[in-house]
Amino acid sequence: MDLYEHQGKDLFAAHGIPLAERGVAETPSEARAIAERLGGKVAVKAQVQVGGRGKGGGVVLTRSTEEAESAAARILGEGFGGTPVTRVLVERLADIADQLYAAITLDRTKKCYVAMVSAKGGIDIEEIAREEPQAIRRSAIDPMLGMRGFQARFLVGHLPGAAREGTEKILSKMYEVLTAADATLVEINPLALLVDGKVVALDAKVTIDDNALGRQAALAGLRSSFPVDPTQARANEAGLQYVKLDGEVGIIGNGAGLVMSTLDAVSQAGGRSANFLDLGGGASADSMATSLEVVLSDPGVRAVLVNIFGGITRGELVAAGILEALRRVDPKVPIVVRLDGTNAAEGRRILQEEGDRRIVPAATMLEGAERAVALASGAG
Repeated sequence: MDLYEHQGKDLFAAHGIPLAERGVAETPSEARAIAERLGGKVAVKAQVQVGGRGKGGGVVLTRSTEEAESAAARILGEGFGGTPVTRVLVERLADIADQLYAAITLDRTKKCYVAMVSAKGGIDIEEIAREEPQAIRRSAIDPMLGMRGFQARFLVGHLPGAAREGTEKILSKMYEVLTAADATLVEINPLALLVDGKVVALDAKVTIDDNALGRQAALAGLRSSFPVDPTQARANEAGLQYVKLDGEVGIIGNGAGLVMSTLDAVSQAGGRSANFLDLGGGASADSMATSLEVVLSDPGVRAVLVNIFGGITRGELVAAGILEALRRVDPKVPIVVRLDGTNAAEGRRILQEEGDRRIVPAATMLEGAERAVALASGAG
């Protein structure tokens, strides 16, 4: 669960991480009042769960209460990146001497946390990570031992001298937030060295482990503040794992490994996935039909690839589910179907006898990916 910036900063404040003065507004007039209280010169920030605000107009630096009100009106009215915005964070402008970067995240492959600090922070941190990886210092943190003093000193050793002590203290507080909130990511970008020598967090990105929300009642209660995507909600209600992407091929598979392989196959075939849905270990006719309805509700889908390997799942039930879905939603895009495993031959026979021209058979996963990509591009 990704928190809004202002929610992450509330966590930071509870653990003593220095912040700029701020307030949350849900209307332009509230933004104006907060700006007036803070002296007029403020940053107005869209509160969304997506990145790229700095480059996409989601953060506006203003010099007066009128500008703050106008910026809030635009952001609240237009949204950001296709996402509705229901509130903005209004924060006092800081006199920045230097922008840094700090983060602690979970490294699942190494079964530990990893802390990262860079002397180069700001909106271009992704480019810096790719082009100058040596600019980011990293240290693995054993969760049984926590962050040790020598690790924090190493991580800040390449920063400007004036920033080291303040950043070292903030790193220890970030680790407190990480463990207390059951977070998988705590990131500050930028972490700012101010002209007066103070180091403060000018941003907050915090991701909470969904599996820990049962013991994080206060954080779980924040879910109601996030916009609900109706497609995602429907998938959740049906017990299906659904993820929205930005391509043209919708993917349905059974099992995380097969779904990930199908994503790779679509990419290898030169296409992009619009979304993917994992049916899990079993797929009844009803769940198959619901899955197709969910995937096809995305207007960006130009073709669907159904890739099912029958173990517990039986091919004839999958075929019945596909035909039921066709009766329910009347899709206008082709559906490429690759069935293998238990009763796959029977499932393929049922689909063939139906004779629906929207159903396109494929013998292998790669063939299915290639046909779906070609059909999505109009070349099939």
